[in-house]
Amino acid sequence: MESRQEKARELFLQGYNCCQAVVAANADRLGIPFEALMKLASPFGGGLARQREVCGVVTGMCMVYGLLKGSADPADKPEVYRAVRELCRQFREQTGSIVCRELLAGVEVAPDPEPEARTPEYYKKRPCPELCALAQKIIDEAIVDSQSGTV
Repeated sequence: MESRQEKARELFLQGYNCCQAVVAANADRLGIPFEALMKLASPFGGGLARQREVCGVVTGMCMVYGLLKGSADPADKPEVYRAVRELCRQFREQTGSIVCRELLAGVEVAPDPEPEARTPEYYKKRPCPELCALAQKIIDEAIVDSQSGTV
């Protein structure tokens, strides 16, 4: 059986953006139709519409956490924010940043909003598939820990 980490990596390699790949790897446990999830996550690839801001995998990780463990009660914001800051801390600790342009340092990226062609060369120079898998690993661990009461 394919792990969620491998599924996130493979979804990116199939052409989904980084945020979509992480969200889609969790579609079976979110209880939301796949198409709706993909529409929701579609603007966040490339650090928010290729603006190279917060990495889309981080956004996807936070979306999944929110859908699984978030709250609709405004009084719960401090706890949800604390948990999401911890997810981001773990990602940053392992990668050095949560910012797309910093994660892609040294990779030439086109300044226009049009996505680049997904060629073998594109995949060779980008850390994105592995970042999708890492974000999924962090979210999986956070969900398990939250079930045991530690996140």
